[in-house]
Amino acid sequence: MNTNIQKTIDFVKKELQGAEAGHDWWHIERVYKSAVAIAKEENVNLEIVEFAALLHDIADAKFYDGNEEIGPHKAGEFLKSIAVEEKTIIHVQQIIRNMSFKNSLGEIKFTSPEMLVVQDADRLDAIGAIGIARAFTYGGYKNRELYNPAVKPKVKQTKEAYKNTTAPTINHFYEKLLLLKDKMNTTTGKRIAKQRHEFMEQYLSRFFAEWEGLK
Repeated sequence: MNTNIQKTIDFVKKELQGAEAGHDWWHIERVYKSAVAIAKEENVNLEIVEFAALLHDIADAKFYDGNEEIGPHKAGEFLKSIAVEEKTIIHVQQIIRNMSFKNSLGEIKFTSPEMLVVQDADRLDAIGAIGIARAFTYGGYKNRELYNPAVKPKVKQTKEAYKNTTAPTINHFYEKLLLLKDKMNTTTGKRIAKQRHEFMEQYLSRFFAEWEGLK
């Protein structure tokens, strides 16, 4: 393994100690492994993919009062400290700044083949069995209702509305998770997303049946 990649792993593990369980080191590790696997099928700069996957949630804006520049800044400062070349640092910062789902709700200001790979890896971790677990983990962290029939999902939201939502966790499936399958970029990402999407649909069917006391 590249020495700088190992240094980055060590840095991220230390920084994310005690993080909310849906955005902790284990989330990063899963995204990193998926990104590397997807990158092997794409014509991309693997080092940039690795750095971006490892650092993409180093300071997630949702835990910093919505400040979307803390993450890119923190990643940049770390990469400078291990003497990564400037053009790589800028590219990684741009990926971190632009890859999130919420940013896809506004004007897309940057893209690259490397970003599309990391974006797919991150989105894959938001769906399927792991995605369901993460959704309810974050909902619990924010003390949100599991479901409230009176609160309808808002599928077409602005970026600001999405960022400020306090809706029940089940709504999140309709406002984000079930939309991700059709937002995948790579062949590998699309294939895996299809399977995970189907699992979420099965889960929701069961959830609503149990909610009504039918199963």
